[in-house]
Amino acid sequence: MTASVTRHRLPLADPVQADALAAFLERLLRWEKNAAVRIQAGDGVAALFARPARFEVLAVRTARLADDAVALDTTVAAGELLELLDEPGATLAVPAPVTGPPWAGVLPPRTGWEAQGELPPDAVRTVAAAAVAEFRERAEALPEAERNRRRLDALAEEIWSRPLGRTGLPLRAAHAAHALGFLHGSRPLRLLAAGPWLRLATPHGSVAVRSGRPGQLPVTPA
Repeated sequence: MTASVTRHRLPLADPVQADALAAFLERLLRWEKNAAVRIQAGDGVAALFARPARFEVLAVRTARLADDAVALDTTVAAGELLELLDEPGATLAVPAPVTGPPWAGVLPPRTGWEAQGELPPDAVRTVAAAAVAEFRERAEALPEAERNRRRLDALAEEIWSRPLGRTGLPLRAAHAAHALGFLHGSRPLRLLAAGPWLRLATPHGSVAVRSGRPGQLPVTPA
């Protein structure tokens, strides 16, 4: 398939950064083949924001750039972006923009995050896997006549809305982090807060959710 005409090229710091972005986009597209990604580049970093289908969270993957002067803010199709990613050449060619979905206009803040504690990745992986297993078991136990989209969506909402321990994060944040490959390794995960936002930060990416907590609404202008 021929991708859209490119308008920008982002020079990544090295092929490792390109490989990490490719892995993120591939996982994202498994969940939603028509996914959109908002790209914000500046100060030597490119950040890719996405809202994976069914998770109701914002996923963020960053990559270091080779040029601190590069600046860009656009929303593009994730599939086209992956096609144009030159991993050996460490270059991210950006396709023409698409009409951004509503979530792309309200992003977590860049600054002002306060540490709320750390979580062991093994425990988060275990909780996420147990919730997935519970969903499958209860879905399979439904009578065939009742196993419809409405009942399955209600079951998913019940499970993934549960809190992740005492963090204030819903379980869907852990599920999304696991599904997108953010929970690899043994380094502790950080829980951060900024206004009504909560963020689960890992060495491989972050998942942010609106917590409904009181306070100023910090958003990044569209």
